[in-house]
Amino acid sequence: MKSLSRPAVAVAVCAAALLAPLLLSQTQLPVYIVLVLAACVVTGLSMLMGYAGQVSLGQAAFFMIGGYTAALISLEELPTWLGLAASPLVAAAVAAVIGVPLLRLRGHQLAFATLAIQLILLNLVGQQEWTGGDIGLQGVPRLRIAGYEFADDRAYAYLALAALGLIVLITRNIVASRPGRGLRALATSEVAAESSGVPVAAYKLAVFSLSAGFAGLAGGVYAFYFGYVAPSSFPVLLSFEYIVMVVVGGAGTIYGALAGATVITLLLQLLNNIGTMEGMPAAAPTVLSYAVYGLLLVLVVLFMPRGLVPTVTGWWERRGPARPSGDGPVSDGAKKPDLTPTSA
Repeated sequence: MKSLSRPAVAVAVCAAALLAPLLLSQTQLPVYIVLVLAACVVTGLSMLMGYAGQVSLGQAAFFMIGGYTAALISLEELPTWLGLAASPLVAAAVAAVIGVPLLRLRGHQLAFATLAIQLILLNLVGQQEWTGGDIGLQGVPRLRIAGYEFADDRAYAYLALAALGLIVLITRNIVASRPGRGLRALATSEVAAESSGVPVAAYKLAVFSLSAGFAGLAGGVYAFYFGYVAPSSFPVLLSFEYIVMVVVGGAGTIYGALAGATVITLLLQLLNNIGTMEGMPAAAPTVLSYAVYGLLLVLVVLFMPRGLVPTVTGWWERRGPARPSGDGPVSDGAKKPDLTPTSA
């Protein structure tokens, strides 16, 4: 998109997001809330993958940590807002601790290590009495902030949007700052960035922790909205969903995270409706999901390797008025669009 059109796109996206809870039905609002919470997680993961060059297959683990943190604090009859505030902090702290050894790994080794972390946490949570075991924690009270109780779907939809707005604001400010320039250099080449004075290890750990904090905040909202958390609420497949959202939307872009979360969430809802039709086997929704994930990844890698939003943005820039070369045809040496990750 040309720079003049970006504010208009941002205003349109914000207006649509704010109007959606007022226009959607009671059966559609839960899907919308799940979509927005997924966008919260994917925004952080997109920054992690697009700038730090790290792939995490365990992002749902931090989502789970945030949910359990909010639930445990609230069930202890402490202020519910304290549970929501603590959820991103605890998730980020856990990520900072485990990230020190994990981020020494690279590529598929790091991806499988984060996946192992989620499997270990799921196993531990399912065996502990204080977490409710496999049954989980039920009866999580409604969130109350400054005397206002979030009691219906529309209230939680706007709460999820507020969380997403905060995450987008933080992400944009970071990308536009001096550390953000260091992250862009890191995405291009770790060796070149380090030789230029960028503290590569510290930046990677910071982005890893920040993305975990975003997931933890989304998990806190999830716990209050649904009123329970259990290991089954945070399956391994959920982490793969987040990865697919980033790849489809475009890593390193905020709009890509939003687009990827929207496309995949709506597609999953459609597949779930098909899989639960009469006569379909019980495993049909899961099987369909895995099949579609594989197909989408193949198609995106082949035809849109940069993701949906960067591809569409590049096409839009190329279709603009071309610069003439004298009186003849347009020169083939026109400047090509920047292919580095952007913040929008």
